Amino acid sequence: MKALTLPGRSVPAAGTTPRPRRRSRRFNGPLLAGLILFGLLVLAAICAPLITKADPTAQDLTQALLPPGSRGHLLGTDRFGRDTLARLLYGARIDLRVGVLAVVSPFLIGTVLGLVSGWFGGWFDTLVMRIVDMVVAFPFFVLVIALVFALGPGTGSIYLAITLVGWVAYARIVRGEVLVAKNQEYALAARASGLPTWRILLRHLLPNVVLQAIVFSMSDIVLSILAIVTLGYLGLGVPPPTPDWGSMIQDGQQFMLTHWYLAALPGFAVVITGLALALIGDGLVERMNLR
Repeated sequence: MKALTLPGRSVPAAGTTPRPRRRSRRFNGPLLAGLILFGLLVLAAICAPLITKADPTAQDLTQALLPPGSRGHLLGTDRFGRDTLARLLYGARIDLRVGVLAVVSPFLIGTVLGLVSGWFGGWFDTLVMRIVDMVVAFPFFVLVIALVFALGPGTGSIYLAITLVGWVAYARIVRGEVLVAKNQEYALAARASGLPTWRILLRHLLPNVVLQAIVFSMSDIVLSILAIVTLGYLGLGVPPPTPDWGSMIQDGQQFMLTHWYLAALPGFAVVITGLALALIGDGLVERMNLR
């Protein structure tokens, strides 16, 4: 039997099964723009030796404070004659690597503690939350700077300081999601079926509660990079002569009136990195809402 046709649409006849409509996939502009922008930053950092042949630590006082567009120095040089473009690119290697890797340990530790404390509750949950409350009572940057000052400058101290401070946010986020998820039908059914606790946590709860933590990690990377830049500005970051954006801003600050670009270029790099990660975070939120 043929389908009946009405103006503007087709109605299936009796006994026929209509074809399921395909779900339209909405174009996620923020996520795509953020991934492209952040990918370009990472690619530029990786390909630094191909983009410029200059040594970021080589000094030549006869070439000091050259303006952008100078021969052999596309973005000019600093007060020691070091190539600004090379220092920007190699500084991106340090800041992006440390900023991303410094979030991995807090993410893992906070997710595990939040998952366990939210599921079991009791004295363990009370202990974890009291520690979280104590850490949250102090500003993030103040604690990180104080810890790095006590431990000494260097990437190892930065990793440890951010880990000791940063896990509390993930623990709080995951715990809140677990408190809601463990009362859902799928969690109650898994528990009633006699599955072991570890399987319920890893196979059923974790995939449903970790998405919020992943979204937060995008903004957390921005905070970590800002912390690294702040530490470099204060002289507590990566030891010289290794380039990083914070030390470049500090070195160029005294030439703001005559050579403003020395401080503005690394500051602009920080802003672009933060914008890229913010777009990725917004895109992930939009994707989660669609799901």
